[in-house]
Amino acid sequence: MGEEAKYLETARADRSVWLMKCPPVVSRAWQAAAANAASASASSSSSSDANPVVAKVVLSLDLLPPEKPSQKDEPSRREDASRKDEPPQREEPSLKFKMELAQTDSGNTPKSYSLNMFQDFVPMCVFSESNQGKLSCEGKVEHKFDMEPHSDNLVNYAKLCRERTKKYEVKSRQVQVLDNDHGMSMRPMPGMVGLIPSGSKEKKKQTPAKPSDGSHEMENIIFKLFERQPNWALKALVQETDQPEQFLKEILNDLCVYNKRGPNQGTHELKPEYKKSTGDTDAA
Repeated sequence: MGEEAKYLETARADRSVWLMKCPPVVSRAWQAAAANAASASASSSSSSDANPVVAKVVLSLDLLPPEKPSQKDEPSRREDASRKDEPPQREEPSLKFKMELAQTDSGNTPKSYSLNMFQDFVPMCVFSESNQGKLSCEGKVEHKFDMEPHSDNLVNYAKLCRERTKKYEVKSRQVQVLDNDHGMSMRPMPGMVGLIPSGSKEKKKQTPAKPSDGSHEMENIIFKLFERQPNWALKALVQETDQPEQFLKEILNDLCVYNKRGPNQGTHELKPEYKKSTGDTDAA
């Protein structure tokens, strides 16, 4: 391989990592906190704020989950009598995750978020690359979450959505009224009736591409090319002469015969009278 070999640091490969899909407002708040901490650590000699605390996770466990719903079919009286002394069946205790942001001066940005855990996901690992190009494995993803505003912050979240909607409702384009303009530039002038639009096919037909060489000089060039080989395809002649295809077709229709069948199908060859004249010229 042409590239240099790179080594992967695996000292932290067995570390458990959480993968969270966070909203843009949370990502911007964390990036701002990291930038402020980096600037503060650069100005001071101490490195205590190099990794600031941006949030905390609160784990709650409900020891009294709701009872399981009863079956649709009503049990018999005998079954009811036998189950009177049995305790009600409840669901397994569930874990609930809640994240609270450390920043408090971020406007209407919600401070609390509910973390919804995924039960099934593809096994993944987290990799990083330093500014010096060092590659490291930071750990294995143990839990995967997505975030949504907690019910405690629905009022702030509604305000944030309202501000965002108003921001994008502002029109960037403005209509300006021109003063002392009577529309003269938009009125048709005499002699403009019946003009062909610039993109029409009729105008393209009326203005064909003009060849750079004259027809007589081009015929001499084609005769010399057919002296090299008896059969030529149109594309090959276009490449050799660097002339427009339509211009070459007009000359070839006068000088050559197009082979529709046979071993030379799809090529041009000189007409018999031109073959004889070129042969006499070579003999002379």
